[in-house]
Amino acid sequence: GGGGRGGPGGGGVEGLTRSLARELAPRGITVNAVAPGFVTTAMTASLPDHIRTAYLEQIPLGRFADVADIAGPAVFLASPAAAYVTGAILGVDGGMGMGR
Repeated sequence: GGGGRGGPGGGGVEGLTRSLARELAPRGITVNAVAPGFVTTAMTASLPDHIRTAYLEQIPLGRFADVADIAGPAVFLASPAAAYVTGAILGVDGGMGMGR
């Protein structure tokens, strides 16, 4: 599936992430979120060609993400390398979040 930042519930996830980040920062706890775009799954693979093409035209990188494309940024945010990152919503959407 997909949808990322503009998808159903995206605004709620962003608000919750930022609220928790503010609340927990004094305790040294970071809170971030990954906002994925469309990911290659059985569902996206079964889309009719015209619908798949329409979605792909909205993605500057021209492809759906693989699971590894989403996992890498998530691992980064959970690692010590991101110790000074909090309240971030990391769009992993092939540039789709930039709009057209």
